[in-house]
Amino acid sequence: MLTRRSLFRQAGAAALVAAAESGILQAKPAAGSMQLPVRADFTTPAFEVCLNNARWHPLSNGARKATEEYLDYKARGVFHQNGLTSPASIAVKQSFASLIHATPDEVAFVPSTTAAENLVVSALGLTRPGPFNIVTDALHFDASLYLYTELQKRGVDVRIAKPRGWVIDKADMQRAVDKNTRLIAVSQVSWINGFTHDSKWLADLAHAHGAKLYLDVVQAAGVMPIDVRSSGVDFLGSASYKWLMGDFGLGFLFARSDVLPTLQRTQWSFRQFTDMDSHALPGDKPGLFPASFDQLHTAAGYFELGTYANAVIATLSYSLPWIQQLGIANIQRHAHDLNAILRRELPRLGYPCITPEDAGAAIIGFSVRDDKATATKLNAKGIDASLNPGRMRISPSVYNNEADIHALLEALA
Repeated sequence: MLTRRSLFRQAGAAALVAAAESGILQAKPAAGSMQLPVRADFTTPAFEVCLNNARWHPLSNGARKATEEYLDYKARGVFHQNGLTSPASIAVKQSFASLIHATPDEVAFVPSTTAAENLVVSALGLTRPGPFNIVTDALHFDASLYLYTELQKRGVDVRIAKPRGWVIDKADMQRAVDKNTRLIAVSQVSWINGFTHDSKWLADLAHAHGAKLYLDVVQAAGVMPIDVRSSGVDFLGSASYKWLMGDFGLGFLFARSDVLPTLQRTQWSFRQFTDMDSHALPGDKPGLFPASFDQLHTAAGYFELGTYANAVIATLSYSLPWIQQLGIANIQRHAHDLNAILRRELPRLGYPCITPEDAGAAIIGFSVRDDKATATKLNAKGIDASLNPGRMRISPSVYNNEADIHALLEALA
């Protein structure tokens, strides 16, 4: 039977050609690390000293070109782009899976990190009170804390570990977890100060009590190594607009393949099946009225909803292979080398460091006594850092150099 799905499958070869011609698909670069910083690959340094990449990472020149080529292609109105499963989207999902040592079938597209966490909580059946509890901590993302405090209002037993200073003590997490814990959900890297959880230790803790582990990796993916196989993580979610160098509107949800059959679908969409056979119209073959569906038993088959942002797919089709070409360990080391200067020098200027020395990603935080004066100094020198009441967060990336760090130090001196 000729269906919407079969039409898209037949268009696959044409879509592949069109995507390659338009620059949507990028050739996978050879493995290996490049010399950092890669300053010429970004226009950002021409406008400001950006040390706030943990907020919204600037586009590289290559990612911008890939996005513009997609927009040019879309403007022509040539129907070769398969809006359901394009070659570019397949390549992007494969790239992210490779980045975290997963398989593509374990990865679903989601609109955001917050959407990923909500989907996991719902799929585990944890949105209503029951004989279970959820464990998180106060260094988790603010939208996630909103999620869990709202569940508390419904009567769900939610246990939130308090930070000791600027860290979450393992002993406090252990005390919060018991035989009734169904989910531990935390940010692997805290957006506040870069505190980094030991993901394998948390996974072991969860599994020892029959629970699952969800990690928000939006401040980790693309800037520090992630291995879902060796750590045993059950779920993780990430947007793409931070260290993955994508944009708003598209992210990823990983769900371990052996966990998928234990989940319940709480939302449904055309992205969760491969084929539909109609049994309601003249000429249809007999079958269960009104239609039958060939359901996917993958992460996409449980979690994907509706269409996704093709422009961001185009961006990521360049960014994700490029990040792997730069080398995650290389990116992490470069950020830590720059942050080591700040860790040494900023306390001498009256800004005590609030980030543990074993933090894994690119974030480093400092206490601030005078928010207004600090903001005035930074703005006067065109330096972009994240300021919140009583603290400052700095997050250098692959295009930042020591001159950027010294510009910040001179401004605050």
